[in-house]
Order: sequence, then structure tokens, then C-alpha cells
Amino acid sequence: MKRSRRNHSAAFKAKVALAAIRGDKTLSELAAHFEVHPNQITQWKGVLLERVASVFETGAAPAPDAAGTIKALHAKIGQLAVENDFLEGALNKTGLWSAKR
Repeated sequence: MKRSRRNHSAAFKAKVALAAIRGDKTLSELAAHFEVHPNQITQWKGVLLERVASVFETGAAPAPDAAGTIKALHAKIGQLAVENDFLEGALNKTGLWSAKR
């Protein structure tokens, strides 16, 4: 029976890659213990070693998706400010705004 595709979390991948780097167990032992293919462990280990320097970088730019989120939030703030101004003007015309203050 064929196994369905599994999606591993980043924390799991890091745990497996660190275990591979430690070298306490062989690749075959790690594969049996974590129930993943040895080639997958080798790949995760390589990715970890490539990106390990970024952990110690300072002043790193925000992630690309964070920039998009910030733009979306600024747009929402602008929209809400326009709506508030419009509603304040409408309440002033009806005389209800001055009664609330």
C-alpha cells in the first residue's frame, strides 16, 4: 500500500536536520527513528547548513509577505479614516454629533 504524501512542519525538519548534523546516529538509524527517507534527511541537512548564517544576521529586512501585510493594513487604516470623516460630517449635518460630545 502506498503512503499518502506527508507535510512536515518546519520544527520537525529542523529537529531531524540537527540530529543529522550532531552525528550521534547513522543516517539509516535517523530515517528509521523519524520515519522519513534518508535522502530527505540529507536534503533538510543541506538546507539547514545553507541558511544557518541568516540566524545571526542583524538588521535583516522584513519578510516579503510582511511588506504586503503592512501595505494592506495602511490601506485599511486610510479607508477607515475616510469612513469616520464621512460619518462625522453626516452626524454634524443632522445635529447628532454635537449631542454625543
